[in-house]
Amino acid sequence: MGKRDDLIAKYADDLKNKCGMDPDMDLLTKVTIGCGPAIYNDDASTVAATQEGELETVRTNFLIKKLGLSDGPELMEAINAVIETYGRSERNKYRAVVYYMLTKHFGKEAVYG
Repeated sequence: MGKRDDLIAKYADDLKNKCGMDPDMDLLTKVTIGCGPAIYNDDASTVAATQEGELETVRTNFLIKKLGLSDGPELMEAINAVIETYGRSERNKYRAVVYYMLTKHFGKEAVYG
């Protein structure tokens, strides 16, 4: 297995054990690939849930630009709901896991079709 496969396995484990979800491995793989080289960088591979600017970046670059959603208060509500599901106290909230949960939340799996 390559490094990316190892990371995908780690993300799947987080979804199962920390978020209580049974991951769709095909979608998780596509979301992970969509994150690009960020998954290999310790800082970029995680979402700093306590930093407002970081959550803005997720909203703007992922939800609006990538998933094509219209801006509105429901976007930040969804981000906060995902962070709650992951666990606010969880130190490492992996970007691919957060993006996967947001993709599922908005039913935008087709973006990765």
